[in-house]
Amino acid sequence: MIIDGPDSVTKAVLGEIAHAPDPRFREVMSALVRHLHGFIREVKLSEAEFHQACAYVNAIGQNTNAFHNEAVLASGSLGVSTLVCLLNNGNNGQTETTANLLGPFWRLDSPRTENGGSIVRSPTPGPELFVLATVKDNQGQPVAGAEVDIWQSSTEGLYENQDPTQADMNLRGKFTSNAKGQFLFRSILPAGYPIPINGPVGDLLRAQGRHNMRPAHLHFLIFKEGFKTHISQVYVPEDPHIDTDVQFGVTKALLGNYVRHEQGTPPAPGVKAPWYTLDYTFHMEKGKAVLPRAPIQDKATSMEMRPEFLAASHRAPAMAK
Repeated sequence: MIIDGPDSVTKAVLGEIAHAPDPRFREVMSALVRHLHGFIREVKLSEAEFHQACAYVNAIGQNTNAFHNEAVLASGSLGVSTLVCLLNNGNNGQTETTANLLGPFWRLDSPRTENGGSIVRSPTPGPELFVLATVKDNQGQPVAGAEVDIWQSSTEGLYENQDPTQADMNLRGKFTSNAKGQFLFRSILPAGYPIPINGPVGDLLRAQGRHNMRPAHLHFLIFKEGFKTHISQVYVPEDPHIDTDVQFGVTKALLGNYVRHEQGTPPAPGVKAPWYTLDYTFHMEKGKAVLPRAPIQDKATSMEMRPEFLAASHRAPAMAK
């Protein structure tokens, strides 16, 4: 089709997409083109802004490597990750769900750990945490034999694959739910942390005058044949950034009751006050069990991801236009 003006461009592109053999591809790409072209018309995108947008997309790829995924950070910082999650869980967005974001730090093959065991694998300061979690289906029946991956950041706000000073697989473990659908583990209280802002996501946040903090949370990935793989995060309600999560991940269903204990009989020998307990229930939906692709594939070997090497966390002023 010969283009005879701006009004014919969208029609020409949609005409070519219509030849695609995959019907879902046709549906998604046609909608993308209609909305993208509509956006460009609505904001009257300038040529300079178009080139800046292309450079931004390129920078996301250039800032992604084996131990850092800038695209995951960008999608979370725009609320896209949470929107996709909520529309695809809880009866396709109709009911509350304990599903949440995968995040960029999940790893395959975390160490199998017996129920009640600790996921602290190298010296890691912080109040001790004892978790009792239950996996149920949507009818409230226990899900036994589910494999549960758990991971969290250190007190400094770093996952072990960001931090070469932590032991490999520190604060990670794989558990199996028992006949009651329960699994137990021991760890430290999770801490909130800044996402890296030394790349294009940092530019995005500074332009909006936003901080770069995530509230404290634990990650869970629950796998069982016959069920949709359940990915979740359980947040600490008292975290100062619980209402302003930079990744827009916090929902009411994911606020955990992290109980602080100052006195009483400790749950294990040698535990010093204060310690915390968490009792939480996950609800899985029937479906196909598929493991996601790990967003990053390697462990950092330098100190560049430690807090002292990251840009300071603050509510930055908007960038000058």
